[in-house]
Amino acid sequence: MKIDTFVLGGYETNCYILRKSDTSKDCLIVDIGLDAGRLIESLRHKKLNPVAVILTHGHIDHIAGIAALRSEFPDTKVYIHKLDAKMLTEAQSNLSAMTGQTFSTEPPDLVVEEKSIIDQAGIKLEVFHTPGHTLGGICLYSADEGIVFTNDALFADSVGRTDFLGGSMEQLVDSIREKLLVLPDDTIVYPGHGPTSTIAHEKANNQFLQ
Repeated sequence: MKIDTFVLGGYETNCYILRKSDTSKDCLIVDIGLDAGRLIESLRHKKLNPVAVILTHGHIDHIAGIAALRSEFPDTKVYIHKLDAKMLTEAQSNLSAMTGQTFSTEPPDLVVEEKSIIDQAGIKLEVFHTPGHTLGGICLYSADEGIVFTNDALFADSVGRTDFLGGSMEQLVDSIREKLLVLPDDTIVYPGHGPTSTIAHEKANNQFLQ
């Protein structure tokens, strides 16, 4: 799998473009940040076709670029967990109302839940429902590639915030322990913010999980 990483917007959200190989034109996008301008430029430049966007949760810093992407690539499908689906259409739920610049967009094309399989652009990802940061937060796992996209649940040496609506530190830590720390130690962690890590490193060093 070919993975290109973009750090987008003022909150420095990690956005990932996934392709089956270097020569593939169809791609998946994981999260999209506040401002998708550089992402869209790259898609155009490389003549890529974004088949789908998978939103790991519904906070504004992970969804706001959807409107611009859909405008440029109207056939792109949007996935999100069913419990976070309303965050696309409700400014209060997605936290944009707090910023004074309210944002809402169209409902998702498809909703996912625990153990859903996303099979698009020649790539298969298994959905883990990992609530705690939001009610419908998800992680995306590829056993074949040994990688997991951990949204704002698990970061390098840290975990996501739980002080927003729907957050729970107890639930988040349980989600990480039950769904992520059981993965092979060499699994590479691609978080929603910050650098990559591994499951082994987080098991040994993450102070929130000791």
